[in-house]
Amino acid sequence: MELPVLNFPKKYNFQIKEEKSLWYIFDEVRKKWLILTPEEWVRQHIIFYLKTEKKIPQSAFIIEKKINLNQQTKRLDILLYKKSEPRLLVECKAPEIPITQTTFEQAARYNTQIKSKYILLTNGFKHLYFTYDPVNNQYKVVDDFDWS
Repeated sequence: MELPVLNFPKKYNFQIKEEKSLWYIFDEVRKKWLILTPEEWVRQHIIFYLKTEKKIPQSAFIIEKKINLNQQTKRLDILLYKKSEPRLLVECKAPEIPITQTTFEQAARYNTQIKSKYILLTNGFKHLYFTYDPVNNQYKVVDDFDWS
């Protein structure tokens, strides 16, 4: 299986296996094997990045959290909590999916319910961080998120 090399500081060592013509990747947070889709490839990279480079404890992660939005069930890719407050909402897209205004609007809609301080949009190549500015009632682009 040929997987794209994504835009992260280093190459991470994932557990990958093939079984019955399907490829799987082991999710260390959820402790289970998942079908290796392009989006899952990105999600696992961002999990490793946040754990190893940003030193985020595994206990802070919630993966694929279900929320109800306008009478529809939606699923957040990654949500990080710090001291029981949502700190970073991550929306992952497959590498071939561009990060667009629609991607941002999707994450911002989710965040109306979650109220995370930061949003990260990523397709593995491009990573965009936003924070909400309540004074001007708008999101602004930032270079990174603050975990402190």
